[in-house]
Amino acid sequence: MADKEVVTKEILEHRGIFNLSDLYTYAHNWLRDENYGVTEDKYNEKILGNGSKDIDIEWTTWKKWSDYIAIELKIKFEIRGASEVEVEIDGVKQKAYKGNIRVETKGNLVRDPESKYDTSPWWRTVRDIYNKFIIPAKIDAMQDKVREEVFKFKDNIKAFLDLVGKRTRA
Repeated sequence: MADKEVVTKEILEHRGIFNLSDLYTYAHNWLRDENYGVTEDKYNEKILGNGSKDIDIEWTTWKKWSDYIAIELKIKFEIRGASEVEVEIDGVKQKAYKGNIRVETKGNLVRDPESKYDTSPWWRTVRDIYNKFIIPAKIDAMQDKVREEVFKFKDNIKAFLDLVGKRTRA
């Protein structure tokens, strides 16, 4: 079984106007451009009594770094109280949402992602020796890389939301 280690967790909170479709597309394209595979684990939309929406989206993303190491990002989008508004962006009226967004990104370092070293007790021992004595410096460097990837994702989503918010007039 693959060995997953949670390296970091970052939370981004945003309150204001946003285009959910554009945010979804931007985040997905950013991950794809960074060579991550993306699986949508959950999409749940709940319409509230006042006409606003609560939306939950969960993604699992992964990037194979080598035959032995992979990076996994678990991303949760929680949108609360999103109500439709009409905004003007660059002189063009468009529909958008006004509400609260919370994006939680958890970065995991995955060792032996294909469980190649779980086939027998001998191979598990070899894996443990490899982890403990041969590649600890590489593991430390990869933990830094996971942190960097999580911060990069968070910063890009924050910049996207800030840019959209500055371009709109309700």
